[in-house]
Amino acid sequence: MSHRTAPVDTDRMPPGIPYIISNEAAERFSFYGMRTILVVFMAKYLWLMDGAGATPMSNTEATEVYHKFVGWVYFTPLLGALLADIFLGKYRTIILLSIVYCLGHAALACMGMFGHSREWLFAGLLLICLGSGGIKPCVSAHVGDQFGSRNSHLITRIYNWFYFSINLGSFVSTLLTPWLLEWYGPHWAFGVPGVLMAMATVMFWMGRKKFVHVPPGGWAFVRELFSREGLFAIAKLTPLFLFIAAFWALYDQTGSSWVFQAAQMDRQFLGIHWLESQIQAVNPVLILTFIPLFTFAVYPAVNRVFKLTPLRKIGIGFFLMVATFALSAAIQSWIDAGQNPSIGWQFGAYGLITASEVMVSIVGLEFAYTQAPKTMKSMIMSLYLLSVFVGNMFTAGINHHIQIPSAAASQLESAIQALPADWQKDPRNILLPGHDGVTGTPDDFTQRLESGTPASLGIPGEAAYRNAAAAIEAIARKSDDKLPAVEAASQGLGSDPWGNPVRYEIIDALSFRILSDGPDRKAATEWDQGLIVSIAKPAPPKQPSWLDRIHPAETWLDRRKAELGMSEAAAVAETTYTAAPFSGGQVKLQGASYFRFFTWLMLGTAVLFIPFALVYRPKTYLQD
Repeated sequence: MSHRTAPVDTDRMPPGIPYIISNEAAERFSFYGMRTILVVFMAKYLWLMDGAGATPMSNTEATEVYHKFVGWVYFTPLLGALLADIFLGKYRTIILLSIVYCLGHAALACMGMFGHSREWLFAGLLLICLGSGGIKPCVSAHVGDQFGSRNSHLITRIYNWFYFSINLGSFVSTLLTPWLLEWYGPHWAFGVPGVLMAMATVMFWMGRKKFVHVPPGGWAFVRELFSREGLFAIAKLTPLFLFIAAFWALYDQTGSSWVFQAAQMDRQFLGIHWLESQIQAVNPVLILTFIPLFTFAVYPAVNRVFKLTPLRKIGIGFFLMVATFALSAAIQSWIDAGQNPSIGWQFGAYGLITASEVMVSIVGLEFAYTQAPKTMKSMIMSLYLLSVFVGNMFTAGINHHIQIPSAAASQLESAIQALPADWQKDPRNILLPGHDGVTGTPDDFTQRLESGTPASLGIPGEAAYRNAAAAIEAIARKSDDKLPAVEAASQGLGSDPWGNPVRYEIIDALSFRILSDGPDRKAATEWDQGLIVSIAKPAPPKQPSWLDRIHPAETWLDRRKAELGMSEAAAVAETTYTAAPFSGGQVKLQGASYFRFFTWLMLGTAVLFIPFALVYRPKTYLQD
């Protein structure tokens, strides 16, 4: 069947646009739905999918995996662009990889039904990387291909509507999928986005006769890629994409570090108790508001003062991102001090980051398309998306680097190898050799196992840590269980068996850490040890809500733990303090320091971008 290969000669909107917009809304629902819950799922749910005996994933490890996934989603556009521009064309590439995309969602929905859940998780994420990433540059460029010279003035408007559809799908899924995960579990939470992805594929297929099908460039693409003009276009845009990579290193933390920050805050706001991952729904709502606001009010007003070129918009967006993470660092500093700030502060941070997104992401997407030679549209779009890969891999690398392993956990892995085949059958204590590698000496650990799962850890000098914890508890109880400031309460807490001072650190309003440098006498290593003390307060009376009528009486986590025979802590009648020993397992860059690091990174990027923007000379290419 023949298809139109050149844009319609009209000054109106192309006929295929409605199919692209509806497809994008459904596809973005599926992607953002699963991405919204991914980090919470890995940290809280994944270890329960296969039954007892698994170890929970730490928040930092979940953050690392999350950013690697997001990064690879934005690397595979390079493969999709090559497939589209040389061999298949954009339409056929989108249809083929959309089927792969659907299979990825199906794999996630199957976790826990059979096989090992981690294997299904990583298989599903791999397929989604290939499918979602592969179609990204093709869909973006496919939008631009529908326009010719007479209606090219509508490109800015349609890219705004394109982004509008993305955020409409994102908004609905960001509210719905965390709720499904909380009450109905991972199968529904991952299954519903999979169904939406199948619908998106069908909708795109329905528009096949309306689209402009720009044929693949074949070897002409290769010749243009290595032509003087092609190489020059890539060389000009590469520094811009590297600057934008720093933006994505911060922006995509709304799905990782911001989620864990929200879990530490008072989430009762605007009469709603927000789930920690639902806060991300604020972003698409603001996008839907800011796009017309910026397009029809902010940009025209600023243009009366000085001309707002695309590069100037991007530069302003960078400085807005600096302000965003400065606010995030301030919020975290309050949490580090034992306060319980309102989630409303994070709503304010979303306002800043959304304004930054409008000026960097939307403008960068359109600008990259206009700067690409005609047969290289998908390739340039994939290079633009590669900036997201670079930014997320940087954030993943930071989170990998700051993780501190646990000496006790490492020694336990070795000790298990020497146990009998039925070691998971009965509870047992295992003596671990500690820092000197010899059992029977004062630095030994004692690990308690129940049903093959580490239940409790005994550390050397535990009494000294418990005495220090009791001192902090006594101070807190005199102040209505508000944790004392670190500087005021850190003196006179004693020392560990190796002469290191015992320190006190606040984790959040309901937990603190008592620790020392341990037997190696070095801070921030796998031999640091101490206690993590959790504070449980009586739950306030629950306010009845109409939502209570449309979900089960218990959350999926409560039901799953009951199925596995895991005891749940009963509701307390009075405030209790519970201490759990640890060895290592902390992070080198934690709390507000983590957010300050990225704030300074973005500030340096914004300042360096100024001379680049001054010397860049744009050259625009459009389809005929």
